[in-house]
Amino acid sequence: MLDGWSKLHDVDAWADARTRVDFAIPLKDFPRLVPQLADTTGDVRGHVQFGRQDGFAVADVVVEATIHLTCQRCLASLDWPVHSRGRVAMVAEGVEADGMPAGLETILAPERRISVRDLVEEEVLLALPVVPLHDASECVDVAPAAPAPSDTGQHERQRPFERLGELFKR
Repeated sequence: MLDGWSKLHDVDAWADARTRVDFAIPLKDFPRLVPQLADTTGDVRGHVQFGRQDGFAVADVVVEATIHLTCQRCLASLDWPVHSRGRVAMVAEGVEADGMPAGLETILAPERRISVRDLVEEEVLLALPVVPLHDASECVDVAPAAPAPSDTGQHERQRPFERLGELFKR
């Protein structure tokens, strides 16, 4: 297991040596991920295998974790399992990304250096839902939606744009 997962490493040296890095990184140590979490307990585990593809330094990233999010329907904690793998090319500048083979994602590695944490954090962020939600039956303390008023005359139907045509005629 690598302890220096936040330290910058030379991308080309690791790619040429086909280095494999196993990791267990605490959730609390991901600066871009933490604001989205309901709880920072736990680790992200997995490995990164460095290599080359078509002359580009690439990393195969495999992550496993249980991420604690907040359900946006009931605001209770939601455990989101992450089992993800991705293949990324590490580029020093954005213009290098133009020559990437199809289907290969890119990540910016300024001065050809990157940390394992940055690779892992990117993979975890891509695995998260845009809007975290429990299944509707699992949400806690959610009041059922109010029934629509019936047309029996009990409630006057509101039509906010009903007189809009009259205003345009003036």
